[in-house]
Parts: sequence; structure tokens; C-alpha cells
Amino acid sequence: MRRVIYLLVLLVLGTLMTQAQEEESTRPLFLAHYMPWYQSPEVTGSWGWHWTMEHYSPYTRDENGRRNIASHYTPLTDAYDSQDTDVLEYQVLLMRLSGIDGVIVDWYGTENFRDYRVNNLGTLAISEQIQRANLQFAVAYEDATVRFMVDGNHIAEDETLAHGQEMMEYAAETWMSQDNYVSHNGQPLMFVFGPQYYRDPALWDTMFENIEPTPALVTLDGHLDWAALASYPWPPMNLSGGAELFPAVLESHMERFYLNAQRGDPELIVGSAFPAFHDIYEEAGVRGSYGYLDPQDGQTFRDTLRWALDANAGIIQLVTWNDYGEGTIIEPTEETGYQYLEIMQETRRSLDSDFTFTADDLRLPLQIFELRKAHPDDEAINATLDEIFDAIINNDLETARELLAGLQTANEE
Repeated sequence: MRRVIYLLVLLVLGTLMTQAQEEESTRPLFLAHYMPWYQSPEVTGSWGWHWTMEHYSPYTRDENGRRNIASHYTPLTDAYDSQDTDVLEYQVLLMRLSGIDGVIVDWYGTENFRDYRVNNLGTLAISEQIQRANLQFAVAYEDATVRFMVDGNHIAEDETLAHGQEMMEYAAETWMSQDNYVSHNGQPLMFVFGPQYYRDPALWDTMFENIEPTPALVTLDGHLDWAALASYPWPPMNLSGGAELFPAVLESHMERFYLNAQRGDPELIVGSAFPAFHDIYEEAGVRGSYGYLDPQDGQTFRDTLRWALDANAGIIQLVTWNDYGEGTIIEPTEETGYQYLEIMQETRRSLDSDFTFTADDLRLPLQIFELRKAHPDDEAINATLDEIFDAIINNDLETARELLAGLQTANEE
């Protein structure tokens, strides 16, 4: 009898463990929408358009030391270059410690037109660091670039399909073959910010025809949804009338998006969470403002995360890691600190009992970054910083802190 009871207890415990594992394995994938389009004189040779918008001069600073950049926000690292490996290391460590699984990079293709080529170099740079940090990676193709190139006489209208096919094959060869590329049921996901140019699904069939396995399209809400595996929402600033987007209007819009997503093919729901919207376009003279979405001291981010979770989204896109021009940043800034990444940590802890990183842990990457910048040519210090990076990636924060404390003590002496 005791043996029977013992076996029943084991069976119940095994069932509970299996259920817990299934619940953990079905948590959504958190992917930060990442902009690779920043340049600085130290790395690329000049300040890029996204820091200047041909209006601001990052060479100058105000009385508080803040650079004159095209944003209402300043990164804790100061304005940076998307090819700076020290910055990229800092960013991927923050993602790891905050519970973010990887990135979706805003990709303009490879053409030497405007800043597309240098942006591609930034995409290649962040993809290397993402792989180093054992995080996941995907690209979101900006096909609006094709119209700009046609209008700028860079390519002819009758060359655009061949161009699109070349871009898709480049993405497949460069990233989709890697183990860390985001996929669903064996298909790599091609996110598209649109489509705004390739609006016929037959064009995508042609662009994908030489790629194996065939990628699956994930499109912007309202853009070819019916022909895609899934669509994703973006801050609906068109509902603001150029003024303020009120919380009730936002909630109604997001509720309608998730309701439609669940009524359609529920195979994959892609949600979005965002902290705010505070663009600088009007001040920069680029165009009128898209409007303003109040962060409500983090509540907007909490709400949009909750709505996506309640809808059982399989992927939650975090909009964005670092779009400074539109003010949708969850990367730590002088103005918001680590607030949004701390909210991410809270969210991960609520979904995964094994996630134990804390707010204090988020302060480690900046210390590493500052030591890298203070000792760029010291091989011994940088080798130790490499060890600290590996320790963090392997969840050994005790070792990371000990090594970091030793470096800081030596640096003070």
C-alpha cells in the first residue's frame, strides 16, 4: 500500500513539474526593436543624421553637460555609435540582465544610398554581439527604402523586384542560417515595417523563392495582414491628431488589435509593448510631430506589456530599445534611468521563477563600459572585462562582481 501511495505521489509531482515546465516554455519571447543607425566622429567619422537631423550639433553641450542632439533623451553612455563594440557589449548585457531575449533590428538593406550601407554595418555589429551574448536575432526590413531609392534615381522601377530578392537572399545568407535567428515552426521570421512598397504577396513569393526554408512574413498592422503569418502593432500615433494620444484611446486600439489577432490564425500572435512616444521632429524641422504618448511614470509600459500577455502573444516586441528621435526608448537614459528595464525584470520574474536578476544587477554593464573606455589599450584589464562578460552571460554574477571590484580597486590605486 505504501509503495502504491509513493508511486502516486511521484506521479503527481511529475505531472506538476511537467506542467510547470510547459508553462515556462510557453512564456512569450521578448524582443527589443533595435535601431542600428547612429554614428559618431570617434567611430564612423562624423555625427550621423539621427543625432543631428541637420538641425542639432552634438559637438556642443548645455550648462549641464548634455549634448545638443536630436532627442529629448540622452543615453547614459552619452550619444554613441552603432558600431562601437563597447556600447554594443553594454547593451546586450543590459538585455540579458533585464530578461529580454533578443532584438529585431530595423534594417534598411545594404545599398550605398543615404545612410543605408552604414546602417547595415551597424546591423552586422549588433548581430555579432547578440550572438556572443547567446541572445536571439531577427531583422525588420524597411521596404519604404525602395521607393526612396527609385525616387532618388538610385535604382530603376523595373529593377525593384530583383533588388528585393537580393536583399532577402542577403538576409538569409547572413543571419537566417544562424542558430539564434528567430523562427516559428522551422521558418525564419522576416519582419517588415510595412510592407510599404512590396504590397503584392506574389512579390514576396518571388523574393523568397531561392531561400530554404522559406521565411514567414510578419507585417505591420494594417499592411498585408491577410497574407502574412502574423502582424504586429505599433504606437497608434495617427489617433492622436498630432496632439496627445490618451490612455483610453490607446487601450481601445490595442484591445481591438488583439481581438482581431485572436479571431484570425492563432498560430502566432505578435504583440507590442512601448513606454511612451515623444518625438522631436517638429523641433528639428523635419516634419510635424506625430503626437505625444505620456509614459505615466512607467504605467504605459506596464499596461502595454499586460495587454500583450493577456492576449497570449507568442512574441512581444518592445518598441523600442533606442529610437531617440521618436522617444520610445527603454534603454537607460539620463531622464528615465533604468525604470523600463526594471519593469521588464518584474515582468520576467512573474513568468519565470528561475529569473533572479535584480535592479542592482542592471548597474553592472555601465561600470564595465566605463572601464573599457578608461583603459582601451590595457590588455590585462580588457581580458578581465571579457571574463566578467562571460560570467554574466553564464549567470555567475558573484564572480562578475568579485572581478569587477578588483578592477575598480586597482583603478582607484
